[in-house]
Amino acid sequence: MHLSTVRDLDDLVRLVESEGGDELYVRWSRGPQVDLGEGLEQASRDGLTGIRLPGLSANSLRREAWWGGRSLRLWLARRLYDYQHLPDLRGPDVRPWVLRGREVARGPDNEPLVHCERPLAWVADEVLHEARKLVDEQGSREWGPMDRR
Repeated sequence: MHLSTVRDLDDLVRLVESEGGDELYVRWSRGPQVDLGEGLEQASRDGLTGIRLPGLSANSLRREAWWGGRSLRLWLARRLYDYQHLPDLRGPDVRPWVLRGREVARGPDNEPLVHCERPLAWVADEVLHEARKLVDEQGSREWGPMDRR
């Protein structure tokens, strides 16, 4: 399965704007070829219990109404920043990718569990570096990634 690659935050903004962000998600995994392999049920596993979850664990890229007219670029940067630790935790072949999907349930961390309707793009490492820099520039000592280690 060939996917294009988002090379910078501006590319990601354009993708979200052109696709309409309401049903777009970012997933950190080995990719759609693994997650959506032929005959596979789209499912994740709960890290604590090992229970099979009824969808792919992902995070919405939809800009929430309370964010108002603030920067979509910063919104997307923080959505990527939250889970940048996952390749360190799960292996270097774990990468973020963007998908169009529909939510089917909520996971144990209240994350959306989605059914992927269409994989859209890989997210390059350069985008993650750019996201980290932009978030760090905000200077908040009270906010950080979702890393539980």
